[in-house]
Amino acid sequence: MPPISSASERLPLSALLSQALVAFTIEFDNEAERQIQHRTTRHGGTRGGVWLVSMAMWLNCMRYVGAEPIRVSEIARLARCGTNVDGMRRWGYIALAPDPADSRRKPPDKDLLARATAKGLRAAEVWAPLTDVIEQRWRDRFGAGDLAQLTAPLRSVAGQLGNWLPDCLPILGYGLLSTGSGPGTERYEGVLATGGSRDESGAPLPWLLARVLLAFAIEYERTAKLSLAISAGLLRVLDRDGVRIRDLPRLSGVSAEGLAMATGFTGSRGLTVVEAGSADSKWKIAKLTPTGETARQRYFNLTGEIEDGWQVRFGPETVAGLRAALERLTGAGGPGSPLFAGLEPDPSGWRAAVSRPVTLPHYPMVLHRGGYPDGS
Repeated sequence: MPPISSASERLPLSALLSQALVAFTIEFDNEAERQIQHRTTRHGGTRGGVWLVSMAMWLNCMRYVGAEPIRVSEIARLARCGTNVDGMRRWGYIALAPDPADSRRKPPDKDLLARATAKGLRAAEVWAPLTDVIEQRWRDRFGAGDLAQLTAPLRSVAGQLGNWLPDCLPILGYGLLSTGSGPGTERYEGVLATGGSRDESGAPLPWLLARVLLAFAIEYERTAKLSLAISAGLLRVLDRDGVRIRDLPRLSGVSAEGLAMATGFTGSRGLTVVEAGSADSKWKIAKLTPTGETARQRYFNLTGEIEDGWQVRFGPETVAGLRAALERLTGAGGPGSPLFAGLEPDPSGWRAAVSRPVTLPHYPMVLHRGGYPDGS
């Protein structure tokens, strides 16, 4: 790797937030998988079960959909971000139908009425208490005092961001940008302005992590003109000499599918190239172009600059306390991290059948594929 700025000598605040949120989500998902009748592409499952999805799809969809019909646009308004409506239908969670009062031949998705299927209702019954269950596990594992030292600054920051941020990260949009496509997207552009206040005293830990991380990402993307998911997930682990494509998931913590989307975009923008490693090599490598190398360095510099700005905006003690609490949870960020203590999957779970991660993503790769935080 080429030398990088001093901002990279410790993990960026966004990476610390990401690793905590991803660890919570994976633990939530593992427990949901154990309880929900489901099936998956690679590992089969119960024929009558739903297609397995991640915590984000509970928070951006099924938390608001019950047995009574609700307009799709109302789901997005309540969730403060969009969802993969057609996916949730195909995966067995919801049924969609036109409003009987709507005379149009083919109304747009946002005007359709959604209701939960019987399978979707059963999944929602499993999901509903799990945030509290996992948060209690974290208190037991890390100590109530240490967790309180994390939630206090998170609530302070999130409370100053206004009431428009969702409780989860939106599904990444074009260019893997973090603004998603839900209502209020235009307000994302005003994240640097005062957004009003909000009482966050009762907000669960993962919601706080997601809101604060999303605010950081939006600020980063406004300046960098490049997504934080691409910068932290792909460019960070590349150099001018090249890295084997097969090694990228291990180095980044992001799935091969998510990285394929990222390299496709960066290749079209002249930031990276993919080529044969050598004349006698069967492995392809990805490498940074000079423009990509500049963008990579910009990632390290800009994340440090945003954190410095947050110290002015939210108070140096608040931001320093947030960093210190997160660093106690993440450690060095690898398998020795305290966060990995809760990530052992059930032997029958799909994560038990794939390679164990050696790092967690430095920014979640939440995709339409099911909302998994590593793009799986």
